[in-house]
Amino acid sequence: MKIFQKGFNYSQDGQGNRLVIHMQGCNMRCPWCANPEGLLAEGVLMTDPQWLVPSLCEHGAVSEQDGGCFLDRLVCSGCPDHGCISKHRSKGIYYSCQEMSVKELLEYIESNSMMFYDGGGVTFTGGECTMQFAELMDTLKQLKRKKIHTAIESNASHARLPELFPYVDQLILDCKLINGEKHCCVTGIGNAQILTNIRKAAAEHPNVHIRIPLIGGFNNSPEDIKDFLDFFSEIGNKNISFEVLKYHEYGKKKWEECGWNYRMDQKARVTADEVQAFQEQIEAKGLRYEKT
Repeated sequence: MKIFQKGFNYSQDGQGNRLVIHMQGCNMRCPWCANPEGLLAEGVLMTDPQWLVPSLCEHGAVSEQDGGCFLDRLVCSGCPDHGCISKHRSKGIYYSCQEMSVKELLEYIESNSMMFYDGGGVTFTGGECTMQFAELMDTLKQLKRKKIHTAIESNASHARLPELFPYVDQLILDCKLINGEKHCCVTGIGNAQILTNIRKAAAEHPNVHIRIPLIGGFNNSPEDIKDFLDFFSEIGNKNISFEVLKYHEYGKKKWEECGWNYRMDQKARVTADEVQAFQEQIEAKGLRYEKT
């Protein structure tokens, strides 16, 4: 398995205190992504300007420019050994993810199980955790046998997602947009499978939480809000809750550390009043709203 981050968080990634495992790779390319280092299945070289110095690369990929240092990633792409990582292990240049076997991950989880208080457990997220489907399934099955509470945060796009339902205690699913054409244009994939999986989860799973990242110019028009409300009314029941997440720029610095341009601008920002109004409309439909 390729994992780019792991650590504890409280309530935002499922009930109680959670050990959150970020799995590498995603099939979407949302330009607002807060974890861009998890997008590429193979991982990405990341840099920290505070620690980036020319001596890290014997091939001359790091040079001084405008009072700082710059990494020429074209040089990196042809590098035979990536000595900047294997020899120096510096904070200046590092790889986004690490390899772990399912056995190693299970041992890590069990060694931290004393931290699962307030009904907590393990949450798998990403990237998109279902991109490593076989490894995720294997891990979830073994955690289920050990009676460790499990949750996944997913974009709900994988055709085999329902196969995971019996092994997941809490499903946290993104619903970014109902309009399929616009969804494909912005995220890079359509949403027909996503909506099918969300419908199936709402009908079959006992604990589903739907999150809507509200992004200005993408999914906050009156038409988009109406589409959301119609869809939520269709699938809503006592086992499903909803939450609107306000757009933020927490991932901007990491985009830069990956060597990529952050393409979002101020038009993407939404107000607290917009989020509140959307919440009230969800609740007015008789649906359960839950802040995490």
